[in-house]
Amino acid sequence: MKLSELEKIKNETLSKNIALMPKAGKHQIMVCYSSGCESINSKAVYEKFLEFADGNLRVCKTGCLGLCGLGPNVLIYPGEIFYNRVKPEDVEEIVGKTRAGEVVARLLYKDKDGVEYKSLKDIPFFKTQTFIARANIGEIDPEVIEDYIAVGGYFGLFSALNKSQDEVVDIVAKSGIRGRGGAGFPTGKKWAFAKASESEEKYVVCNADEGDPGAFMDRSIMESNPHAIIEALEIAGYAIGASHGIVYVRAEYPLAGKRLEKAICDAKKLGLLGENIFETNFCFDIEIKYGASAFVCGEETALLRSCEGKRGEPTKKPPYPAVRGYLGKPTIINNVETLACIPQIVLKGADWFRSVGTEGSKGTKVFALSGHVNNTGLFELPMGTTINQIIDICGGGVKDGKDLKAVLVGGPS
Repeated sequence: MKLSELEKIKNETLSKNIALMPKAGKHQIMVCYSSGCESINSKAVYEKFLEFADGNLRVCKTGCLGLCGLGPNVLIYPGEIFYNRVKPEDVEEIVGKTRAGEVVARLLYKDKDGVEYKSLKDIPFFKTQTFIARANIGEIDPEVIEDYIAVGGYFGLFSALNKSQDEVVDIVAKSGIRGRGGAGFPTGKKWAFAKASESEEKYVVCNADEGDPGAFMDRSIMESNPHAIIEALEIAGYAIGASHGIVYVRAEYPLAGKRLEKAICDAKKLGLLGENIFETNFCFDIEIKYGASAFVCGEETALLRSCEGKRGEPTKKPPYPAVRGYLGKPTIINNVETLACIPQIVLKGADWFRSVGTEGSKGTKVFALSGHVNNTGLFELPMGTTINQIIDICGGGVKDGKDLKAVLVGGPS
């Protein structure tokens, strides 16, 4: 793969994607096809829309739009018309109204006070969000690699491969990104430790063993943007001198696993994964290992033992994985959400990422909200956002106008 070939794919795909480049008389319908909406029959909604697809109406799957409690969700371009609780029997009316430039008012989003919103960008739930880890939601089909390339996918990898390893590590360090899995350890520092460890073999591991009840942030990112994880693992591999990556994902996430497997296969077909990537000496491969629901395997040393086929038990530190990890070799382990930010940090720069968040915590955080609120679901907000803002704005307030009594923060386990 050459840069010119990547740019050609990007331009050709942009000419077809109405969500990214609106065109007169043409529409694009994006049906949420994540685990949440799939569980309430979004597959049937998607298949019904396909019956009406033609040269002027493109129908695509998309990842989690966030308002999971109101699914199945549908987004229509141009205009970002947002419909919720869509049923297969609504599809024909939606298509007819869309082609006539009208909306189906009964399916529009209404807040707790009954205020109706036509466009997604006007809904308070979406207006307050800043998308980095969840970039491109509602704009691309997660199963189509060309869609990912159209929004800048794999350009971050190309940029990294045209820098020194030290430069890549330095960009990540200067961005201020910290581990999103809970520990908050500086990602750049972790990469620097692994790069400094001498070994003929090194590994990078994506920790996708999301075990806390009520947490589905990582699952959503993998289902919605699997190529971001692949690209990030490659960038990390280049930065520390590794040629092999592992995604350790729990077996309860079948859709995430399926999309990651397809993404790996598609990246290999285009030469974006495998041997001599972008005509360089960098070679990298990725495999998926499935966990068996052991909560403790979310801890990095237990995860590595499980990857090796051993009992998933934590080991004493030091030595840390960056010095002695998978198969006794230097290994960096990053959470899904952390990795999802990496391609954009490399492409857009450390200062771009640092411009979001607080002095001590840069960037954004993805939250899963459930319980007695009006909007249960998933959203991404700048670091420094208060719990009241999370519940009142994104959560739409407590149900039935009741007072807030308690919030359980973090994983219940």
